[in-house]
Amino acid sequence: MYFIYMEASELKEKYIEFFKKHNHKEIKNSSLIPENDPTVLFTTAGMHPLVPYLSGQKHLQGKRLVNIQRCIRTGDIDEVGDSVHLTFFEMLGNWSLGDYFKGDAIKYSFEFLTKELKIPAEKLGISVFKGDKDAPRDEESAKIWISLGIPKERVAYLPKKDNWWGPAGITGPCGPDTEMFFWSGEEKPPKKFDPDDKRWIEIWNDVFMQYNKTQEGKYIPLKQKNVDTGMGVERTIAILQGKSTVFET
Repeated sequence: MYFIYMEASELKEKYIEFFKKHNHKEIKNSSLIPENDPTVLFTTAGMHPLVPYLSGQKHLQGKRLVNIQRCIRTGDIDEVGDSVHLTFFEMLGNWSLGDYFKGDAIKYSFEFLTKELKIPAEKLGISVFKGDKDAPRDEESAKIWISLGIPKERVAYLPKKDNWWGPAGITGPCGPDTEMFFWSGEEKPPKKFDPDDKRWIEIWNDVFMQYNKTQEGKYIPLKQKNVDTGMGVERTIAILQGKSTVFET
């Protein structure tokens, strides 16, 4: 099994410093009770405090942001207690508010995983949005991953239930995403990425927030294209420490 032992504090510091190096400004952790999003009871993702800015309002610290956000999530409560799901967790996030888009977002993710955390690229599997009546198939993200060295067999096209994030409530900013998975099995990872194989663990999610879902269920393009990413501290640390569950970290 791969592991390069790291404490959570070191992972957080590495993440913040990496994105500061790429001209992101650090923003503070927000309350677990959302101030800018009346559609949810708790802050379930780092995007809640940023909803006005994802919709076009200017942020005082600029268009490139990075943070660590504490979250409470109960949408997948039936899965809590397995090796990777928690109700309370910390999310590392980097944000582009109408600045860079898919190309830089994916390159930053790949660089951080393979260079900063030294995760071998051959242990990564990728999923992208397969497209539907609301939005097209995400060939662009797939091509970017392949250009970085991920074999096409390791890129899976999945439907909206798997590769679309948001809105957090009934309405609001949302969009297709690309997700990164780590091979946790003892044996050599298979040539093809199979998201149904539980040995593939999702650790990072790049959301391309380019739509606003209306009360009528329509997806209207936002005035600005945004990037909203989330990397789970507990899952990533479990991998880096060679643990089999997040509860052992």
